[in-house]
Amino acid sequence: MPVQPTYPGLYINEIPLNSHAIVPAPTSVTVIIGYTHLFKTKKFKVPVRLFSFSDYQREFGGMFRSGLVQSHVPNAVNQFYLNGGSELYVVGLDPTGGNPQRLPKVTIKRIPDAAAPNKSITFIAKELTDQVKMSLTISNLRDEGTTFDLTVTYGNAAESYRGLSLTKADESPIKRVNTRSELVEVEAGSDGLPAKLVEKESVDFDFSTLSGVPATTFSAQDFVEVMKDDGALDKVDPFNIILTPGVTDQTVSSQLVAFAEKNRAFAIIDAPVNATLETIEDIKSNQLPMSENGAVYFPYLKSKDAQTNLDMELPPSGSVAGLFARTDQARGVWKAPAGLQAFVRNTTGPVERGLMTDNQHGKLNPKAVNCLRQFPGQGTVIFGARTLVGYDGSPFPQSKYVPVRRMTLFIEQTLLANLRWVVFEPNAEPLWIAIRTSIEAFMLSLFNQGALKGTKPSDAFRVICDSTTTTPTDIDNGIVNIQVAVAPLKPAEFVIIHIAQIAGQTAAA
Repeated sequence: MPVQPTYPGLYINEIPLNSHAIVPAPTSVTVIIGYTHLFKTKKFKVPVRLFSFSDYQREFGGMFRSGLVQSHVPNAVNQFYLNGGSELYVVGLDPTGGNPQRLPKVTIKRIPDAAAPNKSITFIAKELTDQVKMSLTISNLRDEGTTFDLTVTYGNAAESYRGLSLTKADESPIKRVNTRSELVEVEAGSDGLPAKLVEKESVDFDFSTLSGVPATTFSAQDFVEVMKDDGALDKVDPFNIILTPGVTDQTVSSQLVAFAEKNRAFAIIDAPVNATLETIEDIKSNQLPMSENGAVYFPYLKSKDAQTNLDMELPPSGSVAGLFARTDQARGVWKAPAGLQAFVRNTTGPVERGLMTDNQHGKLNPKAVNCLRQFPGQGTVIFGARTLVGYDGSPFPQSKYVPVRRMTLFIEQTLLANLRWVVFEPNAEPLWIAIRTSIEAFMLSLFNQGALKGTKPSDAFRVICDSTTTTPTDIDNGIVNIQVAVAPLKPAEFVIIHIAQIAGQTAAA
């Protein structure tokens, strides 16, 4: 407040700080979109914020395996966290498309009471059983068949219930099983449970006996709808990385990169599961969209199925997203998420059709296909860092490399989030000075972290906001123009060592 002088002497007046501190935006908040557990997902088409795979299990039901419903999402989430990811949003899609007739109930087993056919006990699977077998065993019948034991197995999972009773409410299978089981539900017939069971029963839930089961539930529209303007994902602000694990449909990929561009995010795209060294080049050139805000990774990775312990193939995008986050935390968004430090956890290596020599890799790298390689003693690593427009001869040389583009997006998101205070301020020199001071302080902090090229700040960045950028006409229209120029670091993609022999010489005595 202004000082009101009344006596001769000195007065002190504190001047409020005119600049505003800029808080760096996050760099690895990730969004994963795809089909999740049909029976255990709490909310479909809603972004759910997660911080661990346990959170995912609670909200979406964990792992499942099915040839009918794409099961890439839980594996991608698991790989994301195992490889260093921390903050994640998952949008689970309903494989029935909101139409239960598209995916019928799995298998029902009835054990009727011969004397009362409307009394029965029904077991309904809560898992997809087309690839992983689920078995149910009723044994140890006693008390004249009114008491029994129940065992349910599904892959490596097993549940046992002892002393279930058809006559005692507290020990009823409806009460005990339905409150505990992750695998089955129990229903009574229209006239209740049977009075007794007459023999031991062992049943495999048989998915194939159902009629009208489609070959696949995939629909590109399911994905496009989630990424439409003003959808639920538009309220997730900010996010930096987005992926649809294992989905290579052209419509979905085009929508994915368009949505990433609109939100200043980066899209990680998987090569098709059946892509080989001979076909991936054509797929990259002819089927994937051109965008600065995306990159494609090849090939799939080998791992172990958590449910069956059998070999399985994983799309790499979940692992790559985790490595983006791990690299950001350890080094910064300006460091390429590639190299020997970018090793992939929970994999036994690339699939056989994706193993390559240096010469074969040399044909894919100029085409902007980021390859995952296995090196002796190093494990499986990401060994490419080019965007979708990072091919040789591209008209977008400034966006050739993943870290350069992500660094640009990071600066854009940071300034966008931190300069809202400028709106409605008087558009004059004091405001312009405050803007320059705030942005220069932020850019200087990046320079001091080694994030920009140059030996001194003036070589690394430039911030202009004055009468040369904001004209009287701009002021009349309520516009203030800010120019920020940066010199980003580019990765050392090719290291060339020159070796020369020095002729032997006799040293002087």
